[in-house]
Amino acid sequence: MVKFLAVGGLAILFSASVAAVDYQEHDGMLMNHGDGHLMDMAGGMVMGQNADTLPGGCDSISETKEITVHAGHKYAEKFPGRMFAFDTQEYQFKPCTKLTVHFVNEDKIRHQWMMHGLPKYLYPKGMFHLEVSGPAKISGTLILPPGDKTYLVHCDIAQHMEKGMKAQLKVGKGDGDLPSIPGVTANVIADDYKVGLPELIATAAEADKQAAAAPPAPDVISPAAASTAVPAQPEGFFSGVMVIGLAAGLLLGPYLARKFHGMSASEIIATIFEGVALLVERGVKLLSALLKLVSGNKSNVLPKV
Repeated sequence: MVKFLAVGGLAILFSASVAAVDYQEHDGMLMNHGDGHLMDMAGGMVMGQNADTLPGGCDSISETKEITVHAGHKYAEKFPGRMFAFDTQEYQFKPCTKLTVHFVNEDKIRHQWMMHGLPKYLYPKGMFHLEVSGPAKISGTLILPPGDKTYLVHCDIAQHMEKGMKAQLKVGKGDGDLPSIPGVTANVIADDYKVGLPELIATAAEADKQAAAAPPAPDVISPAAASTAVPAQPEGFFSGVMVIGLAAGLLLGPYLARKFHGMSASEIIATIFEGVALLVERGVKLLSALLKLVSGNKSNVLPKV
């Protein structure tokens, strides 16, 4: 009997130690990088930290509140088709409330508690942001703006919000409800479980079969294009321009070699430009003489008989 009780006690102690989760505390590890940005080397981050600057329109802090938000896979079990969730999907506070959020990530992955739509003159990018790799805890403080408005709170890690990790925070009376908040508002795109996986696979296979059996579309050439099409002429290795260039090079090569012998590169370039200028000048003179000749012949008057 004593052995049985001893074994039972050890089993209880062992199960309790296994069930206990060791959460890493990041609050004492954060380094202030300015502009409300706190970060540590262990994966914790706070953006938009503001504990003492009142938003425009707030004459004083209306009240001071603290909340603890748990995030993890187990909180999505009550929402069919969801993978991640916060333990609470809706919050409501008075305008100008000083709010401290203690964020507890219970999963062994990274999660965020990110709030959007805040005034950008006070909160960079209009965000207040808590982020940590779990299991861990991290805290941050902000002062809510005045007015009645509903703010989106979510996890921005890829697909975490789409899989259920989102909520809404109402300041004052809020200005309505946001869509697709688990347990609060209906999904914009409702899940459809009427068709099972075998039916979806069969439908996809049938579509692939029909696409493979369809004959390929023939290439269509219009009669006008066919009548005006000119067959491509085979081009020989030696084109006319190439032959002329080779002939000019063979004829002028020896002369240019003697002409440029002993000259530097700059002198060769200057000589080439002088030659080109001379050719242009002579061409202009020749063209002018031809024009005078043609115009002179037209103005001649035949002698009277």
